[in-house]
Amino acid sequence: MAPRANWKGFLRLSLVTCPIALFPATSESEKISFNQINKKTGHRIRYLKVDGETGEEVSNEDIIKGYQVDKDQYLEVTKDELENIALESARTIEIDEFVPRSEIDDLYLVRPYYIVPDGKVGHDAYAVIRETIRSLDKVALARVVLTNREHVIALEARDKGLMGLLLRYPYEVRDADEYFDDIQDVKITKDMLDLAKHIVEQKSGHFEPQKFEDHYETALTELLAQKQKGLPIAEAKKPQPGNVINLMDALRQSLASSAKAEAAPKSTKASAKKTQAKKGKASC
Repeated sequence: MAPRANWKGFLRLSLVTCPIALFPATSESEKISFNQINKKTGHRIRYLKVDGETGEEVSNEDIIKGYQVDKDQYLEVTKDELENIALESARTIEIDEFVPRSEIDDLYLVRPYYIVPDGKVGHDAYAVIRETIRSLDKVALARVVLTNREHVIALEARDKGLMGLLLRYPYEVRDADEYFDDIQDVKITKDMLDLAKHIVEQKSGHFEPQKFEDHYETALTELLAQKQKGLPIAEAKKPQPGNVINLMDALRQSLASSAKAEAAPKSTKASAKKTQAKKGKASC
C-alpha cells in the first residue's frame, strides 16, 4: 500500500507552476516496536489528557493551544487565529534561489521527501523545473508549511523526480565550539599517522547500503521468537574492558588484525581450489 502524501499543493518557479505531492522518502515502520503494558494484568497502557490541577480528563473539543508567558499563565491561541496567519507556503512551494549543494552543511539536514506531480496535469511544468535544477548542478531553496510550521526545503533532481531535503533554521543548530573547545590539542607523529592510514586502506571500500545490517533488530527478532517458543533466554556476555596499552602498539595490533581478517577469505578460497583440484585428479 502506497504511503499517504504528507503535503499537497503547488511548486512554482517564477510563472511556471505545477500541482505536486510530498511523500516521506524514508520509513521506520518495518522496525520492531513495543507497547507499554501493565505488568500485573498484561493490559495495554492507555494515555488520557487530564487537567494538570484537577486531574480530571479533558475532551478534545475543550483543548486549545497556549503559550506560557509566566508560571501558570498562558496566552490562549485559537485555531482560527492560527489560520489567519496562514502563509502562502502552506499551499505553494515557491523557489527563492539556487545554491551549490556543497555549501549546505549536513547539520542543517532534517529529512528527505519525494516530490511528484499530483494528478495527470502539470507534468510538463514539473519536467521543466526538474531539468532546470539538474542543468544548473545546484539545489533550489524554497519554503513549505508542514505540521503548522514553515520550513526551508532544498530541492534537487533525482532520477525522474525531485527530492526535497527539509532544512533546519540557524537557531536550531548548536554551536560546535561549546562542545569542542575542551578537546586537547595533541601532536600526532608521522609513524602513528602512517599506521592509521594503512588501517584505513585495508578497510576501504564503496558505499553499499544494502550491506548494512541492523544487528539490534536481528537480536530483537531472535529474542521474540525464543520467547514465543518458551525457550530460556541466555544471558549475554558483557564485553570486558581491554588493557590500556601504548597507542603505537594499539595501532600495530589493529593493523595486524585487519591483515589477518583480509587474508582469511583468500586462504579459504585457495584451500577450496586445492580441494577441487585434488578431486579432479582423483576422478581421472
